[in-house]
Amino acid sequence: MPHILLIENDPAILQNLQEYLRLQDFQTTAVSGQRDAQRLLEKQTFDLLLVDIALDDGDGFSVCKAAKEKGLPVIFLTASGDEGSAVRGLDMGADDYITKPFRPRELVSRIRNILRRYAPEHAVIQIGDLRIDADKGTLEKGDVPVSLSALEWRLLMMFLNNRGKLLTRDRLLEEIWDIAGDFVNDNTLTVYIKRLREKLETDPQHPTLIQTQRGRGYRMD
Repeated sequence: MPHILLIENDPAILQNLQEYLRLQDFQTTAVSGQRDAQRLLEKQTFDLLLVDIALDDGDGFSVCKAAKEKGLPVIFLTASGDEGSAVRGLDMGADDYITKPFRPRELVSRIRNILRRYAPEHAVIQIGDLRIDADKGTLEKGDVPVSLSALEWRLLMMFLNNRGKLLTRDRLLEEIWDIAGDFVNDNTLTVYIKRLREKLETDPQHPTLIQTQRGRGYRMD
């Protein structure tokens, strides 16, 4: 699941766009300021940045510069008629810009086009006898196809995109809630982790892939 850092100083746009992107199967982290964005870039991994030029504590150009130094794609969100800022952003290496107000579907189309350009030719992950094709959305254990529900696939992508990092139960619950749209409790997460282990692990009773950090959450090394 692509992880997008959204930097926007308009609270309404921030909230609505973040929700829309989640419904389009993007993981999003949203902030309104330059300093918060740069701090997150140092701590987390992202696949693409959506950057408003006018921010609460500066502008988006410095964020763009920091992102390009890491080789990350950037789309600028610009005010209507602000052609000069858009050109400056492109000169700095931004990959695209879109003028507000914009159609969400058009923005998502541009995001996906850029992510395809940056993606490896074939995103296949091999872990032991597991073969995960993120592009095709398929999983094989040995030579046997494994069927995952939408929620199980979402959890697997969360673990794969955060390998080596602790994922708290609260964060995982937010992801399940987002896709299920129904009330999800702590027991539900336990059930889905158990089901996922049964499909992935050689010995689900003694898991080696999805490890429990007691009282904290889970981690995939």
